[in-house]
Amino acid sequence: MTAVLDTPAAVRRTAMDLLARREHGRVELTRKLRRRGAPVELIESALDRLAEEGLLSETRYLESFVSQRARAGYGPLRIREELAQRGLPREAIDRALRDSGLDWREQLLETWQHKFAGRLPADARERAQQGRFLSYRGYPLDLIGRLLRGAGDD
Repeated sequence: MTAVLDTPAAVRRTAMDLLARREHGRVELTRKLRRRGAPVELIESALDRLAEEGLLSETRYLESFVSQRARAGYGPLRIREELAQRGLPREAIDRALRDSGLDWREQLLETWQHKFAGRLPADARERAQQGRFLSYRGYPLDLIGRLLRGAGDD
């Protein structure tokens, strides 16, 4: 049975339940609450209050998302696009990627080694296959090119 979200307390409780599971961005949390039938005015006031109390934090959400996706082998371009699709501002996304402290060359190398066992491409077909995979994962083409030429350690 679904809870009725027609009071500020019900909206707050549902928002806190969602935040207890994982960090959420404001846009994402609003969308989930709307899907559950909460009115916009109750959502906005509940989220404002949660943000004031430090329970809803876009910065924490960005840090968590960047870290989780990087551990899963995704690069900065893919992560940036996924966050933009979730309604986060470009400046905040760029700041989160910059402040993450991640070495994207190292992340690229680890992803490549995991997928291709550290084997450089033997021919153009393999080079294109590895390049497409790494590009799809969101790594910059210049880093991919250096890695696949065997110059990834410079």
